[in-house]
Amino acid sequence: MRTFNRSVLSVLLVTLSASTQAADLNGAWTIDASACGDVFTKENNRLAFKPDADLHAGGIIVQGRQITGTFEKCTVKSIHDDGSNVRMIAACSDGVAISDVEFDVKISGENKITLSSKQPVPVEMPYVRCSM
Repeated sequence: MRTFNRSVLSVLLVTLSASTQAADLNGAWTIDASACGDVFTKENNRLAFKPDADLHAGGIIVQGRQITGTFEKCTVKSIHDDGSNVRMIAACSDGVAISDVEFDVKISGENKITLSSKQPVPVEMPYVRCSM
């Protein structure tokens, strides 16, 4: 699950950075809309993860060029927007090591995105934005 969350986190970073041209991706995102209340909370008007968020669908919080997951944080380094897809490279840290990760983000509807990564293992995952 940690590898997957890392991929998802990085992909959202790309989309968020490209959001000035596409859509605003700031907010809380999860794979299961019914789990939003189990994953996210607001503290002092800021989004945060609940203590056991990773036990429920998990997710990511996007704020500008920063993406935070339950296990790591990423910062967008570069973005390539071809119109329908955004490819990005992000520097991600799990608290021990920092590595560059490449992802694709596709906006698949209002408050819906699909994140995909080819490395280390091909992964494609739909995400929905939680209303917070």
